[in-house]
Amino acid sequence: MSKTTASDPAPTAAEDQELGDAGSQLSTAPTEDAPNLPSLGVIGWARWFWRQLTSMRVALLLLLLLSLGAIPGSLIPQSGQDETKVADFRKGNPTLGDVYDKLGLFHVYSSVWFSAIYILLFISLIGCIVPRTWQFVGQLRGRPPGAPRRLTRLPAHTSWRTTAEPDQVHSAALALLQKRRFRAHLAGDAVAAEKGYLRELGNLVFHIALIVMLVAFAWGQLYKSEGNKLVVEGDGFSNTLTQYDDFKSGSLFTSDDLVPFSFNLKKFTGTYERNGPNKGTPRVYQADLTYSDGPYGKDEKTTVRVNHPLEIGDAKVYLVSHGYAPVITVRDGKGNIVYDDAVPLLPLDANVTSSGVVKVLDGYRNPEGKKEQLGFNAFFVPTFGGAASGTMLSQFPALDYPVLALSAYHGDLGADSGIPQSVYQMDKTNMKEFKDSKGKLFKKLLRPGETMKLPNGAGSVTFGKDIKEWAGFQVVQEPGGGWALAGALAAIGGLAASLFIQRRRVWVRAVKGADGVTVVEMAGLGRSESAKVPEELGELAGILYDETPPAPGPDDPADSPDTDQEPGTETPVPAEGAEK
Repeated sequence: MSKTTASDPAPTAAEDQELGDAGSQLSTAPTEDAPNLPSLGVIGWARWFWRQLTSMRVALLLLLLLSLGAIPGSLIPQSGQDETKVADFRKGNPTLGDVYDKLGLFHVYSSVWFSAIYILLFISLIGCIVPRTWQFVGQLRGRPPGAPRRLTRLPAHTSWRTTAEPDQVHSAALALLQKRRFRAHLAGDAVAAEKGYLRELGNLVFHIALIVMLVAFAWGQLYKSEGNKLVVEGDGFSNTLTQYDDFKSGSLFTSDDLVPFSFNLKKFTGTYERNGPNKGTPRVYQADLTYSDGPYGKDEKTTVRVNHPLEIGDAKVYLVSHGYAPVITVRDGKGNIVYDDAVPLLPLDANVTSSGVVKVLDGYRNPEGKKEQLGFNAFFVPTFGGAASGTMLSQFPALDYPVLALSAYHGDLGADSGIPQSVYQMDKTNMKEFKDSKGKLFKKLLRPGETMKLPNGAGSVTFGKDIKEWAGFQVVQEPGGGWALAGALAAIGGLAASLFIQRRRVWVRAVKGADGVTVVEMAGLGRSESAKVPEELGELAGILYDETPPAPGPDDPADSPDTDQEPGTETPVPAEGAEK
C-alpha cells in the first residue's frame, strides 16, 4: 500500500539546498547580501548606499517622511496660497515666524528639505522597479523550474500508486494544470507548473503608479494656476492675467500657458429653502453663461453649478460665491450724473448681509465748483427685519425686502497716490464726513428707487430699482490631474493584486516503483504560507487521482467486501488537511 505524508519536519539547510531553482524566484525582490566591510572601498560603499536607497524599507521610510512633511503644509499658512494669512501670522508671532521662515515652513512644497525627500523617493522607486522588471520579464520568458529531488520535503505534498503508465500520468497532469491556467511543461520525470504571476505584475504596477503620481504631482505644482474673478450680471471675463481679482501660479507657469477663452454672465439664479430647520439653505445655485473657446470661437451657452464646472481645455471654471450688486446713481449739485454703476458688495453671513464702498473718483465738483471725490460706506440687506428688529442684519438670503444703508464722505480718496487700493475699502485719511442737521455723520436707509440728498446741495444718491447679482468664479488649471487619478487607480489595483493573488508552484512526478507499479508524487509550494496552496493541491490531486486507475498496495488483501473502494486503493491526502 502506498504511504501518504501530510507534513514533515522542517527541512535542514542541506535539504533546502536540494530545492535548487524549484524554490527560488517566487518573488522579484532583489536579494540583499551583507557587505564585506573590510574590502568595500569607494565603489563598494557607493554600491552599498545604492542598495540601501533602492530597498523597500527605505522607500517606505521616505514615503512616511513625505507624508509627515506635508502636515505643516496643511496646518501653517503657505505663501503660495494666502500671503495675507502669512503676513498676519508673522505679525502675531514674530519669533516663531522667523523660525518657520528659516525652516521653509511657509513654503513647504517648494522647500529644499521637502524637495530632497521627494527626489530621493523618486530615485528609490526607479532603482527598485528597473531590476525587478527585468527579472520579472526573464521569469515570463522562461519556464517553471523542474521538481526538486524529494517532493516530500515540501510543506504540501501527497502520493499514491496507479496502474497507469508514467507518460499517461504526465499527460493527464499537464492537461489538468493547463486547464487551470497554470504555465506547465514536462521537465525530466515530472510536470512543473506555476501560477500567480499577476501578483508580481501587480507589485510592479503599484510602484510604477507611485512614480506616475509623483510626476503628475510635481508637474501640477510647477505649471498650475488658480485665479478668482467676481463678475456682475451682464459683465464678462477674458482669461488674461489683468482680468483676475487675484491670481497665483506655479514657478514654471507663464502667461502663455493660460487657456484662451472668455465668458459673459447672463444671469445668476438662487433659490432657498423657505421653512423648516434648513431655512435659507440654497436649493438652486447656478450661473447661466455664454462662453467662447479661443479668440475666434463660436458663442455657446452653458450653466455652471456648484461642483459642476465649465471645462475648457485644461481649465475649469468653478462657481464659488455669490452676492448682490445694487445699482447706485450719484449726481452732483447741478443734477449731472457723475457715477452710475452696479456696486458688488461682499456678503458677511449666510443670509447675505453685505458691505462695501462706493467711490466717485472723477467728474464731481462740490457746490463751490472745486473738484472733489466722494465716498460712501454701503451696507445692504436683501431681507430687512424692520426697525423693530434693532439690527441691520438680513433675515433671509433672497431679495424679499432689500434695504441699503449709506453714509457719505467727501475729500481725497488717495486713488491718485499710486498705492494700490481695495475696491471694498475706503481710505478716510483725507476724507471728511457729510454732517446732518445734528452735526452727526450723514447716513440714511434707502429702499429701491429712493434717493438720498446730500447736505448743502452737494448732490444726491439714488438706489436703483434694478438690483443685480454677482457670481464669484475660480479658474483653475491643473495639468497632470488626469495622470494623478490614473496613477491612483492603478496603484489601488496593483496593491490589491499583490495582496490577494498567491504565487505558487505545483509538481507532479510519476515513476515506476520497485514492483513495477507507477508511483505518483504531487507537491505544491507558495511564496508565503497560505491555506490556499494545500487546498488547491488537494483539489488537483483528487481530480488527477480519478483520472488515473489506482493500483493495490503491496500489503492489501485480495478482496475487501466491507468497503466501497476497490481492493488495495487509497485516496490521496495532501498535507495540512487538504481534502480530496
